[in-house]
Amino acid sequence: MNQEEQWLLPDGVEEVLPERARAIEQLRRRALDLYQSWGYELVYPPLIEFLESLLNGAGRDLERDTFKITDQLTGRLMGVRADMTPQVARIDAHSLRRNAPTRLCYCSTALRARPTQVGGTRLPYQLGVELFGHAGGDSDLEVILLMGETLALAGANDKVVLDLGHVGIFRALVDACDLDAAAQATLEDIYLRKARTELNRFLDGQALPDAAA
Repeated sequence: MNQEEQWLLPDGVEEVLPERARAIEQLRRRALDLYQSWGYELVYPPLIEFLESLLNGAGRDLERDTFKITDQLTGRLMGVRADMTPQVARIDAHSLRRNAPTRLCYCSTALRARPTQVGGTRLPYQLGVELFGHAGGDSDLEVILLMGETLALAGANDKVVLDLGHVGIFRALVDACDLDAAAQATLEDIYLRKARTELNRFLDGQALPDAAA
């Protein structure tokens, strides 16, 4: 290994140099101040957790994207978070346990075993809010409006296309297609990764009516 190769970073891992770091930090401060003004409380989930906790519930879909390490103190498997959202849900359900709606926000880096797209980063910087304890449309609207204000802070308010989806619609369509368990699992994984090319290949291999496809 020559000296130049010694300083190479792994694929999907990059440094954040001063100009970009300053822009990120300024946006972080403004966004968190905005969230606080809407009643959202800041939390810092841990960078690593025991694997069974990290991949519990909604986090189980992140298993393939999670770096796994062995805890030198206990010998148990641990994982580095690939996404902070399941961690924040755990904080609400098991640490706070409030009986009223809870508004939480967070901002930090995650680590993925593979990028979500070709040439993408494996160190996403995650900024977000979660509203727990309210199932009505008002809470959905609140989060969408807050997302719009966040994008406006980032200067992207005139370049946004918003796609809305619902897992209930997906489940109903899958049930109507009469797929076996293995095919359903494959399809769910494709949708979670938003892998459109793989979806086309999957549909080509299934004897589905055109409307269902």
